[in-house]
Parts: sequence; C-alpha cells; structure tokens
Amino acid sequence: MTGDQSPVEPDRLDSLAIFGGAPAFSEPLHVGRPNLGDLERFRSRVDEILDRYWFTNNGPLVQEFEQRVAEIANTEECVATCNGTVALELVTRALDMSGEVIVPAFTFVATAHALQWQGIRPVFADVDEKSLTLDPKRVEELITPQTGGIVGVHLWGHGCDTAGLQDVADRNGLPIIFDAAHAFGCSHEGRPIGSFGNAEVFSFHATKSIHAFEGGAIVTDDHELAAKLRLMRNFGFHGSDNVIYVGTNGKMSEIHAAMGLTSIEATPDIIDVNRRNYRRYFEALEHIDGLSVIPHPEDEAFNHHYVIALVGNEVGLRRDELIQLLRSENVLARRYFYPGVHRMEPYRSLQPMAHLVLPVTEDASERVMALPTGQAVSEDAVDTISAILALVQANPDAVREQLARAGKDQP
Repeated sequence: MTGDQSPVEPDRLDSLAIFGGAPAFSEPLHVGRPNLGDLERFRSRVDEILDRYWFTNNGPLVQEFEQRVAEIANTEECVATCNGTVALELVTRALDMSGEVIVPAFTFVATAHALQWQGIRPVFADVDEKSLTLDPKRVEELITPQTGGIVGVHLWGHGCDTAGLQDVADRNGLPIIFDAAHAFGCSHEGRPIGSFGNAEVFSFHATKSIHAFEGGAIVTDDHELAAKLRLMRNFGFHGSDNVIYVGTNGKMSEIHAAMGLTSIEATPDIIDVNRRNYRRYFEALEHIDGLSVIPHPEDEAFNHHYVIALVGNEVGLRRDELIQLLRSENVLARRYFYPGVHRMEPYRSLQPMAHLVLPVTEDASERVMALPTGQAVSEDAVDTISAILALVQANPDAVREQLARAGKDQP
C-alpha cells in the first residue's frame, strides 16, 4: 500500500510540497520496504517450529532453506548464517585471508567492516566507469606481498567482472570471494550468481527482495570449506561436546528460515512487481534530460530489486537537492552508496589519501539515487514520482531557490 496520493500537476509548481502543496504521499514511501509472501504459509511453518520445540541449532527448516538456496545458486553447498556480515567474516577467516584484502569503496560499509573487524586491512580499488563494479585493472595495480585476497561486489544485482577478477586472483595465487548481497536469484554471463570464486555471500536482510527477516548464507562448491564454515558458525563444535576449532555463534534460527522459505516461494510475484516498476520508471525518466535509469539485463535472470538513477548536470539540480525535494513529498529516495566507504570511519583516518585513486567512486557517490520500488509501490506511485521529477527538471532555478528558502537539512 502506498497511502493516499495528492495530484502533482505538470505545469504547477505550487502542487509541490515545498511550495505549499500537500505531500504527494500521505505515508513515507521507502527504498527497501519488506516484501511479504504467503503469511498463512509462514504462520503454518511457525506452528510447526513450536510443535517441534526445535528453534535453532541446524533445525529442519534451516536445512531446507540451505537446500533451496544452493539449488538457486547452482552450488554444492550452502551454509546459512544469522546475517550477511557474519557470513563475510566467517568465509574470509575460513579462507585464511590476512594482511590486506582488496575491495571496492563503492559498496555497503559491511563489506569493509567484515575485514577490519578481524584485523585485515581493506585496500580500496576503484570501480569500472560503466558497471560501477570492481575494476580488475585497478585491483592488479594494488597487489603487494601483503595482499591476502580479493572481495568483489555484485552491485544492485549486476554481476561484476568475475572472469577478469578471477584471472587476477589466479595469476597472483589469491583467494577471491564475492559479496552477492544484492544478487540472490540473478545470473551473470548465463551462470547463476553464487557459483563464482571460492565462495559467494548472500544477504537475506529484511530490505532485500528475498528475505528472512535477518539472515545470510555462504555458497560454494568446496565441500571442505563448507565443513569448516559449519564448525565456525557453531563455536567450533564437532559433535555435542567436542570443540575442535575457534568459532562464533553465527547460526540462522528456525523462524528466520521459515520466513526465508516463504519469501523464496513468493519470488515470481515479487520479481513481477519489481520488473513492472523498473520498466515504468525507465520509460518515464528516459524523457528527462540528465536522469538515466541504469538498465537491467534482458538476457539474464534478474531480481529487479533496485531502481537506480544517475543524476547528471542537465537536470539543473544536484542529486542531493533532488532527494531533499522528494523527501518533502514523502518519497524517501536514497544515496546508494554515499559516501564511499573510504570516507567513513575508521577508513578516512587510516587511509586519508584513498580518494586520490578512486575518481570513479567519488563521482558515482555524488550522482547515484535509488528510487522506491517493491510490493509497496504501485504503478500510480511510480507515475507520481516520475511526474515530480519532470516538474522539477523543468523548473530547476525556482525549485533550488525554494529549497534554500525552506532551509531544509540536506539528506
């Protein structure tokens, strides 16, 4: 549900909230509002959990969830975890990554934190101008004797240059993993995401298209690695009372697996809505100078979970001004990702000159805007948001002056 909508009149600035009109939406419209599957099926699974008195510790629903995820990723193994960040921490430790690990700065901060938390230094490489994913050429330039691995990130469901990065890793004898938090159910070059590198990590956080309230998973074809990960996520226990490895508590619970399975079953409906919204945005915004929706591949499996627009100078307003304007209309568009991780702590203090080798990251972090989509966003809502952006682009000077007059905080 998107709540009541107020009309946005194409030629009337006073229909905008900053000029005194009512906000376009009576309730906030979020990026990443949770999708819901069949709630009766979920409640049935919860009843089964309660009847069994088996709430955690590798229960039957967790095992079923792992099987379904492995099938979708086309991998031999899946190790479910309590969240995606712990999954990253577990797999980097299981692969004995140490010293320095090369990552993009244009990612969610958890990609770097999972390394820093373990005393591994993230080294930030720039991204490709077109894909905005890790550039293998920039990675190769940063390899030193201290380099202990590479972490690539599939961005908004788009696969990064897996072949190029794998080639760099192989020639330098480095393990490589992929942060696939955005990419569950997607494919790259005709191959399911999840089946690249030594391992890949999914997030099933509530904001993802397919979620488990909170959750993560590591997928791999390496049986030995998977066995090690299962030890590590359960304190290193091998059997009921025999600890043979240093571990932590990274397990997924049964109720999270119940939501995960219910969400997976709803995948076709969720993707249909996401695809519909993406196409509607794409068609509406392609007529606005300076706004371009990043295209989704037509020849790959894709979850269409994110609608990402790049804001150019032709719009007449900066990206942050557009977001400020949209938020006044209860459209909670987001900067995705801002700032680059290299400008967050502790990294901006530890590596104060990192921005000098990250020009593409610096530019992208100032221009990318994520727009609301998902089951909570109707076609009418997409049309209203697009109409707001068209009206703003036609009147940039007046809008900028009014934003300044309103004295609103920057997003």
